Amino acid sequence: MNSFPTALGLSAEQTEHAIRCAGRAPSLHNRQPWRFRLAEHVIEVHADPQRRLPATDPDDRELRLACGAALLNLRLALQHAGVRPVVDPPSRMGPPTVLAEVRSGGWSAQTPVERALYEAIPRRRTNRRPFQETPVPSGDRHALVSAAQREQGWLHLLPRSELDRFAEMVQRAHRVQMEDERFRAEFERWTGRSRETREGVPAAASGPQPEPQDLWVVRDFSSGTASERVAGKDFEREPLLAVLCSQHDGRADDVLAGQAMQRVLLTACVHGLSASLLSQVVEVPETREELRSLLGGSQHPQAVLRFGYGSPTPETPRREPTDLLLD
Repeated sequence: MNSFPTALGLSAEQTEHAIRCAGRAPSLHNRQPWRFRLAEHVIEVHADPQRRLPATDPDDRELRLACGAALLNLRLALQHAGVRPVVDPPSRMGPPTVLAEVRSGGWSAQTPVERALYEAIPRRRTNRRPFQETPVPSGDRHALVSAAQREQGWLHLLPRSELDRFAEMVQRAHRVQMEDERFRAEFERWTGRSRETREGVPAAASGPQPEPQDLWVVRDFSSGTASERVAGKDFEREPLLAVLCSQHDGRADDVLAGQAMQRVLLTACVHGLSASLLSQVVEVPETREELRSLLGGSQHPQAVLRFGYGSPTPETPRREPTDLLLD
């Protein structure tokens, strides 16, 4: 008999499955910085302060972004179980780690679009390998933009005219971070791990080591253990790059942006696209502000996404649902 706690009228098996789906969201270095508290009428989504990255993410913006992505997965899993999720902001009387409270708004059937996104949750991967040079069709591009809008986000697809300037920002942000000893220590702690660990980026999912000709993918997630690149398999010269933005820049906006990011990533998966994130530009304050200026100054860059057609990549390890629960 399953002894997993229950919530929102679901069985123990359904509740455990919903938390497992939430835990499959992407996070910086796959550190999985989310926790959940279950009660009869509410599921609380918490940030896990033990999984902070103070050198890389001092304001916890990317931590909240990841928790927002987990929240979107949780919503889809609840819809699949027949629950209409209602997301409320945290109570002012609650602990500072709580980011959202999810309640039941009754019972309803999942739409075909939501079902497709739900079914993409276990298939979605962060693909750090080179993509094909094949352009992404306009219909798929429109679907990605619409997915962000559905969650109150804005997805700016970088035109070719902006790629050179953006590539320079990527390289500059990477140099700034690699000159920071604290950043390097955090990065090395969470990357290049073995397959047996349940968190962090395993070497098998790291992609090839960067080479001097690479414009976009400059981080070595393998800690130097990746195999040599196959000749002629460089990273694409003109990938489809997109900047996910929020209208405002606060705690609640980060969580909203995380939900938008995850809907975009799941939509990409549904359309047969691979995706990865180029985090350094939005992690370094100077380049994040420069990127905001490049986009017109009215939106706040939250994540940079790279889309294309890539080869299969193994999934990253995940913690068990029981490890994600708060008492």
